[in-house]
Amino acid sequence: MRLKTLESKVKYRISRSRDNVFLPADFVDLGGRDQVGRVLRSLISNGEVVKIGYGIYAKASYSNLFNKTQPVASLPELAREALSKLGVKTAPTYFERLYNERKSTQVPTGRVIGIKDRVSRKIRYGASEIVYERVPQ
Repeated sequence: MRLKTLESKVKYRISRSRDNVFLPADFVDLGGRDQVGRVLRSLISNGEVVKIGYGIYAKASYSNLFNKTQPVASLPELAREALSKLGVKTAPTYFERLYNERKSTQVPTGRVIGIKDRVSRKIRYGASEIVYERVPQ
């Protein structure tokens, strides 16, 4: 199969990847940063990927229920994968630890992610946003 355009190469790599989250650096071997940015913007407008943060993109699919494009996984899953790709260590939050130790019956929402490193990126989709909780090393 001969791939001609940069857009077709990026689409092919996204479709073949097991990852759900992509950074522009994942495609830098295919073309320049500006070119890759233009291709990703075009994929957003086509509904093939969604932007969940600055330089963070996720695979998308069309939802008949909501009549719009949705990420293929939940926002907390995508956020953990994105933070992993960015080199940020994550850990269970205080309330997740309490729940796992059976000291609480309150189920954590997953919208709070425990981090061990400094993070300034916001990860969000629609009205949902991930909040970070600093956990001890």
